[in-house]
Amino acid sequence: MTDFIKLAGLDNVPARLKGAQIAIGNFDGFHRGHQHVFATLKARARLRGVPAVVLTFEPHPRDVFAPEPFMFRLTEGAAKARLAEALGLDGIVIMPFTRQLSQVEPEDFVTRYLIEGLGVSGVIVGADFHFGRERRGTPDFLRQAGAANGFEVETLDLIDDGAEPISSSRVRAALREGDLATANTLLGYHWFVEGEVVSGDRRGRELGFPTANMATHEGFHLAQGVYAVRARLGDRLIDGVASFGKPMFNNQRPPFETHLFDFHDDIYGAHLSVALIGHIRGQEVFKGLDDLIAAMNRDSRRAEDALRACGPMSELDKKLGFFG
Repeated sequence: MTDFIKLAGLDNVPARLKGAQIAIGNFDGFHRGHQHVFATLKARARLRGVPAVVLTFEPHPRDVFAPEPFMFRLTEGAAKARLAEALGLDGIVIMPFTRQLSQVEPEDFVTRYLIEGLGVSGVIVGADFHFGRERRGTPDFLRQAGAANGFEVETLDLIDDGAEPISSSRVRAALREGDLATANTLLGYHWFVEGEVVSGDRRGRELGFPTANMATHEGFHLAQGVYAVRARLGDRLIDGVASFGKPMFNNQRPPFETHLFDFHDDIYGAHLSVALIGHIRGQEVFKGLDDLIAAMNRDSRRAEDALRACGPMSELDKKLGFFG
């Protein structure tokens, strides 16, 4: 396989993804535990000469059943696709998750999506995977369906780091606490945020630190503070310092603001990806603007030091493109 394929559902699956070995799950974060699953998936697919494909869901099922979206998402659809391609998989199917999909009988899910949609030759799921009406679809159910329909099923537990299993929940908890080093270690790459650059209050420009702002949502629970970052704008890599939270101003749903070093272009509307390299400090309230500006200068110097000392954490980290 050469060209990575991203599908929004299973209505028109290209012939070259048919017969795939697939891994099914939410896979929020594509962390090292997930990467263990994908490595097994790739090995099985290569041994059988078939594609290796991820089948995942957006939005997260918990958000669908909640009164309003609340999940602190580590990787949404576009980021999952970028990670899957960097990992050397052949494709990703991002199924729109709805209440209606949750009510599909497990037998119908297998027939409609796995057999008729993808013609799977094998399936890998986690030990706690459930799907379909009343969550009747279990790994045991899948094994029986596979035996009856000619596809293999393997169940994998997440790996641990010597303490406890690596999980999306642990990554989220670390990011909430500002423990970026632990979060990145669990992920196996530098966590990144991305989105469209939007207009802000221009206060940073007035202070001599213009920023590229990305809107955040209610579920964005990164610890408020200051971070050393590396941004990717098209093919350009630009170092900078980012801030989340405005304790001295309006702090309701603040944007994620990135000050790019030695950069003065107008990039409103552009797509920006920002990898978080190091945590500089938590948010502070200063006595006045002079103290705030002095702190921002110190933050920039510390960010420059952290960025000079930083390299890719893994082959995946390198392939994500934040290290040249």
